[in-house]
Amino acid sequence: MEDIKNLRNKVNEIDKEMTDLFVKRMKICKEIAEYKKANSLPIFDASREEYVIENNSKLIEDSQIKDYYITYLKNLLNVSKEYQRSLLSGLKVTYSGIEGAYGYIAASRMYPNCELIGSSNFSKAYSSVENGTADRAVLPIENSFAGDVGEVMDLIFSGTLYINRIYDLEVEHNLIAKEGVKLSDIEIVVSHPQALAQCSKFIENHNFKTIEEVNTAFAAKRLKDSNDKTMAVIASKETANVYGLTILSEKINNAELNTTRFASFSRTLANFTNVGASKKNFIMVFTVKNVAGALAKCLDIIGAHGFNMRNLRSRPMKDLMWSYYFFCEIEGDLDSDDAKNMLTALKAFCDRLKIVGNYLI
Repeated sequence: MEDIKNLRNKVNEIDKEMTDLFVKRMKICKEIAEYKKANSLPIFDASREEYVIENNSKLIEDSQIKDYYITYLKNLLNVSKEYQRSLLSGLKVTYSGIEGAYGYIAASRMYPNCELIGSSNFSKAYSSVENGTADRAVLPIENSFAGDVGEVMDLIFSGTLYINRIYDLEVEHNLIAKEGVKLSDIEIVVSHPQALAQCSKFIENHNFKTIEEVNTAFAAKRLKDSNDKTMAVIASKETANVYGLTILSEKINNAELNTTRFASFSRTLANFTNVGASKKNFIMVFTVKNVAGALAKCLDIIGAHGFNMRNLRSRPMKDLMWSYYFFCEIEGDLDSDDAKNMLTALKAFCDRLKIVGNYLI
C-alpha cells in the first residue's frame, strides 16, 4: 500500500489542476453572465442544467462514484449561478409603482439580485430605459381576466425598446385594511382600475363604493397614512405585509385563475442563436395597407412560411381615426431563413412592420 503522504501529494496536484480549471470555468461563466445581461436571459436555465448533469455523468462508469459526481456537479452549478447573480447585481430594473405593487413583485422575481426602481407610471418606466437611467423595465402587457394593458401595448408600438423576457405572475387579490378594522366597517374600496374590475362581483355583493388609484401599492400606502376606518384596498399579501395591513378577505378575484403577463423591456433585441428552436418566440407589430384583404393576406403569409401565431390582437391608432395596428406573437426562430422570407413577403402588404420582441418560453 502506498504511503499516505504520497497519496496526499497526488491529491494536492490534482487539486491544483482542478483549481486552474475552476478559474477558467468561472471566467467563462462571467462571459455568459454578460451575454445574459445583454440579452435579458434568466440566470437559471433548467434545461441547460439537466443537460450538463445528464451528459457529464455518462462519463463516469463507476455507479457509486457517479452519485457523488452528480452531487459535485449540482454544487458547481449552484456556485456558478451565485457568481453570475453577483455580476448582474448592478442591473437597474424599473417598474410601475412602489414597493409591494404587482410590478415590484414581478420585477423582484425576474431579477432577484438587482436594484429595483419604482416609477410613477408605465410611460416613465419605459422612457427611463430608453434614456439609459435604467437597464430594464418590467411592465404588464396582459391579464387573463381583464385583457390587454392598452397603455403598455401603445408604448410597444410607438417606442424603441424590445421585449426579451416574459413572466407569468399569478395574481391573488385580497381585501386589506388597517389593524382592528372589520369587514362590516368597510364602505369604500381603493385600488388600481384593473384590480377593481377583477373583483367586481365581491365589490357589488358588499355594495362598496370604489376609488381608483395608480396601482395597488399606492392604494395600500394611502390607506396606511389614513385614519379612515371605512376604507379598504385590494392588493396582494405581499403588499399587506409591506405596509403592515391586515387581510379581511382572501382571494376575492372574480376568476380563480388570474394571471398577469409581465414583459421585460431593454434597449437591444435578444439573440438566441445557440438555443433550441422549439423554445423561441418573437413578437411583431404592424399596420396593413388600405387595400382589400390585406390583413388576410398577411395571415396567409405567416402560415405559409410554417409559423404558428400564439395570438393576434388589434389596437386603435391614436393619431389616425378608425385605423388599427396589430400585435402578433409567433412561435419560431426569428433568425431562421423562413422568418426572414416571411418578413420580406409581409412588407408588400404592410405600411409599418417592426420586430419588438424575441423571447424564450
